[in-house]
Amino acid sequence: MNPTSWREGITPYQWLVLLVAWLGWVFDSMDATIYAIVLHPALEDLLSASAASGQVSHEVIGPEVIGWYGGIIFSIFLVGWAIGGVLFGVVADYLGRTKTLIITILIYAVFTGLAALSQTWWHLGIYRFVTALGIGGEWAAGATIVAEVWPEEKRAKAAGILQSAWAAGFFLAASVNLLLRGYGWRVLFLVGVLPALVALMVRLWVKEPDRWLKVRAQELQSGSVRRVKLPELFQGGLRRHTVVGSVLAFVAVFGLWGATNWTPTLVRALPDLQGLDRAALSAYVSYAIMALNLGALVGYLSFGPLADRFGRRPIFALMCAGSLVMLPVTFLTPHAYAHILILLPVLGFFNNGIFSGFPIYLPELYPTRIRATGAGFCFNAGRVLASTGPFLTGFLVATLGSFGRAASAIALIYLVGLLILPFAPETRGRPLPE
Repeated sequence: MNPTSWREGITPYQWLVLLVAWLGWVFDSMDATIYAIVLHPALEDLLSASAASGQVSHEVIGPEVIGWYGGIIFSIFLVGWAIGGVLFGVVADYLGRTKTLIITILIYAVFTGLAALSQTWWHLGIYRFVTALGIGGEWAAGATIVAEVWPEEKRAKAAGILQSAWAAGFFLAASVNLLLRGYGWRVLFLVGVLPALVALMVRLWVKEPDRWLKVRAQELQSGSVRRVKLPELFQGGLRRHTVVGSVLAFVAVFGLWGATNWTPTLVRALPDLQGLDRAALSAYVSYAIMALNLGALVGYLSFGPLADRFGRRPIFALMCAGSLVMLPVTFLTPHAYAHILILLPVLGFFNNGIFSGFPIYLPELYPTRIRATGAGFCFNAGRVLASTGPFLTGFLVATLGSFGRAASAIALIYLVGLLILPFAPETRGRPLPE
């Protein structure tokens, strides 16, 4: 088949919708990645100031202390992401996909910038919580609007392109870190205000999907409008869809945030990088993140075509199995920076690539009237439990003595994904339910 043939028949407006949703997710990723990049220097500064004023009891701010407080803030962030994803998924079904995109993008843009004003570790935790509300909600609205606007037979590929924005956001954050590494961690948070421009694009150019407008009009005409549609997710045949979708998302999120997102800290601890100044070390961290997301980008773009050919369930299984193997291989075996650069792309293919499955699979499980609610709930409800991942990693670091051992223990979560997949409905080749 001609590699360009799948793009035939797609209108300029459909491309525009994908572009706007893609840009929103790029900046989502950039904002989330900024914290992972500046975790060590930011907490080192904030905790040192808190120790000097007697607000924390630790006199020496070492890796264990940073791991502990960093884990707490990661967990707070994931709880906010979960709440935002579920809340704004409901809002998107009630108020509209486009309006919800605007609201959520503005939330995460403004509060990422405000994080630059943090004076203590808990200030940073509060700003990250509110930022996460917007990030979680943006995915629910963006994934749904792309699924509803794009042609049925090309949705999977569009969803893969949408998820590739996460890798682009990682590259953007790493590039900004390289350019601004001499200006301190606060400047990186200020860059996070830029996504507000995407909200303006949405306001000017994107309309509500016809699918949603039609269903909304029918609900208003019949008087059956429900502001809270969550109970429907657990009724009849939808109950199994909701449980399976939520567990799969929980596994992916737990593995990513509990292990892979500690990559910058792992790099900083490598023996051959010890003794470097902060700016040089920051550059090495940026290159490592780029390597990880080079593999992730391939994974994101591969999931859709593979899922169209072999089915959704087999490719979810492939990603879970690959992550289960590659996490301990990546975090335990390397003793030099060069080894990390070889292993991280392979880990990224599996551990990050699995996320392309969710904007493909979750909208296929629910009818239009509750599609954003269902996709938002499944993708985010598990984050409440997954929020224990970073906290657990911080505990395991203190208990096991290294980030490598802690991340390898976290990898066992992918067994849960493999065990739930036999109960997942296969949706390959089926149209979106009305």
